[in-house]
Amino acid sequence: MKITFFEVEPWQKEYLKKKLKGHQLTFVSDELTLKNLSKAKNSEAIVIFIYSVIDKEILDKLSNLKFIYTMSTGFNHIDINACKQKGIKVFNVSSYGENTVAEHTIGLMLSLSKKIPQSVMNTKKGNFDLDGLEGFDLKGKTLGVIGCGNIGQQVIKIAKAMEMNVIVMNRSQNEKLAKELEFRYVSLKELLSKSEIITLHVPLTPETKHMINMKNISLVKKGAYLVNTARGGLIETKALISALDKGIIAGVALDVLEEEEDLKEDRHLSKRKLSAYENKIMKQNLKLLKDRDVLITPHSAFYTREAQQRILDVTVENIFGKRKMIV
Repeated sequence: MKITFFEVEPWQKEYLKKKLKGHQLTFVSDELTLKNLSKAKNSEAIVIFIYSVIDKEILDKLSNLKFIYTMSTGFNHIDINACKQKGIKVFNVSSYGENTVAEHTIGLMLSLSKKIPQSVMNTKKGNFDLDGLEGFDLKGKTLGVIGCGNIGQQVIKIAKAMEMNVIVMNRSQNEKLAKELEFRYVSLKELLSKSEIITLHVPLTPETKHMINMKNISLVKKGAYLVNTARGGLIETKALISALDKGIIAGVALDVLEEEEDLKEDRHLSKRKLSAYENKIMKQNLKLLKDRDVLITPHSAFYTREAQQRILDVTVENIFGKRKMIV
């Protein structure tokens, strides 16, 4: 099979060559765009990551395409309906980084609570004063976990080991799991109003988009902290900025931003013209980047060698048809 890989690093390329002998492989380091679409011409399969947006326009130009393999759990960057109409089978990596993302999430919580970035920045400048660096203990605090899937459960386990109280909002409820991990289910409204730290671990879907928004951001307990390592679109950026400005939220740690691909494109000096909505979000994201109460990492929660290895292994299994497809 002729397969074109996008968004791969040199070491990944060598690993995939060994695992996929007999297939005709092409590797591209950049994300798939209309500009480099010719690299995948006549390919029966493409392998991508989250920055390759697969829409109907892209699909219409890949007439031989039969398979799309995304090296991510989320697949909101792929037009699933268009794939269904064309009979293109789509596979994702359903599980690879539960502990990896959970560890990053806890790391962000600790960074907020202990003011670690500010402390490091001060000492690098030769300032060893403690002014403005008083933090708080996580022990005894109430953690609100939105989404109790594999990653959410790992976060809960670590949080309970740190003696935090945990409440959970999830689409379905498993009382056996709640008893085992010692948490209780609540509504989103109650979670926002009672949590001292809120963390999100749900996929981005039409139902979850902007689940924290201008209408419910005022329900957040005053002085709470917010962590998001899931998807940027779960939070309405305008609402987040408003809550920071009004002092509703004391601090935020984000590994993801709404429309974050536009920031990435800006870094690469993209000539693509942004829509009015994208421009608006772009300006709001830049404001977040400059806010002293906001910590931002570059969508790196998944980025460990071990997790990447698991991603490659599952992707290879997908290519060999050993796992279930999305469509």
